[in-house]
Amino acid sequence: MPAAARFPTFRPSAAERASLAAVDAGSRTWLRWLALGMLGLIIALHARLWGSSGGMPEVWRLEARVAAQAEENRRLAARNEALAADVADLKQGREAAEERARAELGMVRPAEVFYQVIEKPAATGGKDSENNSP
Repeated sequence: MPAAARFPTFRPSAAERASLAAVDAGSRTWLRWLALGMLGLIIALHARLWGSSGGMPEVWRLEARVAAQAEENRRLAARNEALAADVADLKQGREAAEERARAELGMVRPAEVFYQVIEKPAATGGKDSENNSP
């Protein structure tokens, strides 16, 4: 059996077709206004996203600050590790304490003689050397 024979076809009258066309035109107008409203909402949200103080420019500034802070934290962590190694070395042996006392405080042992060599500044060949020549 063909499909047309199984199901009756609906054929609206001319008055029904006119009524359906009027409803269809009204719903199309309503859908156009809805689409325009949604488009306006999307434009407003994008303007707020890209132009406001809490939008993407602020996010990018904060990401840059986070990256800079992470770099500073890495640098300080390395410094802390070096200081922790110095503290452990000072607690372990006498050599580190003695080395620090010699370098930072200028201390010497009782039987040692300390010589400090001060070099004269080299002549630059500028105006000073011309004025001092006989």
